[in-house]
Amino acid sequence: MTSDYLLTSLIIILLPGTGVLYTLALGLGRGWQASAIAAFGCTLGILPHIAVSIVGLAALLHASAMAFQGIKYLGVAYLLYMAWGVWRDGGALQVEAEGLPIEPLAIIRNGILLNILNPKLSIFFLAFLPQFVPASAPHPTAMMLELALVFMALTFVVFLLYGAFAAAARRSILSRPRVLAWLRRSFAAAFAVLGLKLALTQP
Repeated sequence: MTSDYLLTSLIIILLPGTGVLYTLALGLGRGWQASAIAAFGCTLGILPHIAVSIVGLAALLHASAMAFQGIKYLGVAYLLYMAWGVWRDGGALQVEAEGLPIEPLAIIRNGILLNILNPKLSIFFLAFLPQFVPASAPHPTAMMLELALVFMALTFVVFLLYGAFAAAARRSILSRPRVLAWLRRSFAAAFAVLGLKLALTQP
């Protein structure tokens, strides 16, 4: 495993996406524990994409416009649903001084769905992982699996850091209702924009 792979992976993971937004929202809304659970759920959501990429099914998804469009629009609908939930009543970004009950299974489910319903991830891994597997590698599939697991571990750690940052900022947010209202609108708009961006994606 090269330093180029680690650096490239970190850059990709650090870029804000749906998983980052979801983890930040949970950190701000419900604290460190909720954001850690969200990070775990989002990381699990990567696993199916890695699996299909390694066995080559992502190539089929890329070739089949109907399959790609079907998964894509499910993802778009879910992102818009998340945007509406945050805009209407806070959704993941519900911030109260006494704290809201944490529902680990629901948080993990949402994190998994956010990533599973993004067909770009399968195609991304299909294009990304083979670049770091030498042609002379005796067991290329095993090496791709190793690289994928490292990517997942990095994702989890980075998301934990994002969540810790959000949880640390939570106390100051509680005392500023106007800032909270602005954050709620911003998160809702970000989910909606990511949904529209996914809608315009071509296989």
